Amino acid sequence: MKKNIFMIVCLLTAGYMETAAQNNVIDEIVWVVGDEAIYKSEVEEARREGLKRGAQWEGDPYCIIPEQLAVNKLFLNQAELDSIFVTDDDVAPEVEYDIKELLNDFGSEEKVEEHYDGMTIDQIRSRLFETRRQAYVINEVRKKLMSKVKVTPAEVRRYVKDIPADEIPSIPTQVEVQILTQDPIIPQEEIDAVKADLRNYIERTQSGEVSFSTLARLYSEDPGSARNGGDLGFFGRGEMVPEFSTVAFNMTDPNKISKIVETEYGYHIIQFVERLGDRVRVRHILRKPRIPTQSVNDCLARLDTIAENIRNGNHTFEFCVAAYSHDKDTRNNNGLMKNQPNPSVPGTSRFTMEELPPDIARVVDRMHVGEISDPFVIQLPNGKTTCAVVKLKNKINAHKANISEDYEILYEMVSTIRQQEALEKWIREKQRTTYVRISEGWNDCDFIYPGWGKN
Repeated sequence: MKKNIFMIVCLLTAGYMETAAQNNVIDEIVWVVGDEAIYKSEVEEARREGLKRGAQWEGDPYCIIPEQLAVNKLFLNQAELDSIFVTDDDVAPEVEYDIKELLNDFGSEEKVEEHYDGMTIDQIRSRLFETRRQAYVINEVRKKLMSKVKVTPAEVRRYVKDIPADEIPSIPTQVEVQILTQDPIIPQEEIDAVKADLRNYIERTQSGEVSFSTLARLYSEDPGSARNGGDLGFFGRGEMVPEFSTVAFNMTDPNKISKIVETEYGYHIIQFVERLGDRVRVRHILRKPRIPTQSVNDCLARLDTIAENIRNGNHTFEFCVAAYSHDKDTRNNNGLMKNQPNPSVPGTSRFTMEELPPDIARVVDRMHVGEISDPFVIQLPNGKTTCAVVKLKNKINAHKANISEDYEILYEMVSTIRQQEALEKWIREKQRTTYVRISEGWNDCDFIYPGWGKN
């Protein structure tokens, strides 16, 4: 778990005080923010969790952590005033992601529970749920506040005009790449062999010879779940590819194994574990048919012929993409690759070399604009092997940012600056209108936001 670590660490004690009270643990109030108390135990717990995750504070954690908790309480209070709430469905996917990451990091539920000082996996899930819920609410408040910030083209131009020359950001070399892919043909006998293995696993499980989870650990080719006995944790219908979800959500009996399911990842069999509302938990075993070297070579030869036809002017790259490419994400866009790490952001056709997939970057790095590559092999993130040729459509050399070439980048920079300024202004205003008391010994700090407790 590497997302929003500092905020998560500071929130991770959300359920801690209730547990402490149940165990009659004597505690101490160190801050009061409005009607909310911050306890010494919260700060200690957040510090311990931070240390476990390798957090490094630029200053005294006994100053930094309670101030961040106080800021969080300002946001949570605003959420109540604005009636901002989140549903279980909003939070559950993040919690299951966290659990999967913990299982991947530690290798088993037992080791995760040991790391959390003996808490059960369900108790850990409950704590993470409250942590994520608060983080989600805080993020919604932040987004609402930042949405009020509007940046005009005139502001962007003024920013570029006023900023000192040595502070103008440098834009690294960027490229625009068109791609045409084809998948090697998998011989039917390879598919039949995988299906035979999966049917054998079904028979062995249902006969009681061996458990599904044991077979998953031994044979599944999904590294993320194999070590956990094929357990995928809880997920919603839209979080898996449709073919997989359709079967998983129609299952109700843990003692039955699904028929073989084909997806873009390979071939699966699925075992139902449990259902929680509109989320389901299953185990699966994934097997991938072997692609013979000859099939890869045949695919490269086909692409070599296509590339030669393009170079000779018999066809355009765009025509060949539409006629021959197997990549559905770029086929309808003349093969132009899209750089969109965040699905909620429109994205761009420009990539730095570091942003390109490594197999493509190695080829593009040696190319000139307009050049068609020789065919090469790509290992996709889903584990599949495909073959490709690429065309270097454009190359923008490293340079200082300017309005004509980099307006979108500069716009995002100015927007980020203005949004951060708006958030800081809001926090300072809330400080002045919110009752804050800091206990003796906890106020001798150089706070990020001076003025706590002076209202």
